[in-house]
Amino acid sequence: MTKTALVTGAARGIGLATTKTFLARGWQVAMIDIDGEELRHAADGLENVVAITADVSDPKQVMGMAEEVRETFGTLTALINNAGVADFGPIGETTFDRWQRVMRTNLDGPFLMAQACVPFMAQPGGAIVNIASISGVRASTLRVAYGTSKAAVIHLSKQQAVEYGEIGIRVNTVAPGPVDTKLALAVHTPAIRKAYHEAIPLNRYGVEQEIANAICFLCSDEASYITGQLLSADGGFQAAGVGLPALRD
Repeated sequence: MTKTALVTGAARGIGLATTKTFLARGWQVAMIDIDGEELRHAADGLENVVAITADVSDPKQVMGMAEEVRETFGTLTALINNAGVADFGPIGETTFDRWQRVMRTNLDGPFLMAQACVPFMAQPGGAIVNIASISGVRASTLRVAYGTSKAAVIHLSKQQAVEYGEIGIRVNTVAPGPVDTKLALAVHTPAIRKAYHEAIPLNRYGVEQEIANAICFLCSDEASYITGQLLSADGGFQAAGVGLPALRD
């Protein structure tokens, strides 16, 4: 029986890399993103996918999207809550609107998606992977909304693991460290990149495919007894525990 994954934030970056990794392993994938034009471009030429434009922070859109996925594929094997909003700035300049925007996508999204999808997920045998961040594990400047939302996602995953484990659905979290995405290349100055390299034991940024590999592992049969866990795919950054003065500049 063909396995099916649903990946949010699938139009680019880690979400698209994860989609392609599932496809390479023989899965079929529901690609979800709020950016319809970019999503159509990403899905063009891919086989065994359905692309659906939806906002994961909107309960009505989530329910409609989930129903479309159910009607298309029947049973869902894995749910990857990857869609996220990055908003960086000092606490004093973080308006409540900015705070709410981050929380709606980064925290409400995984909550709503699980509620909508679990009823038609494989039971037992289903898997949920919520994408957090190393910023949810260790605090840093300019990340009050983003870091707090990702810390909450880590605990949400544990809550889901405890409850959904009773029906055989596993829930885990992947926390990427610095990854060479277009966003990182745009916002990380040479000084910040140098500081990260010095602080990360592997002395480099990760690449999208490495995060996708971690996600797909947690959805595989090889991870059948792993649930409620946080996997930090960060090159050892969390273990090193070194601050980054360049970020404060």
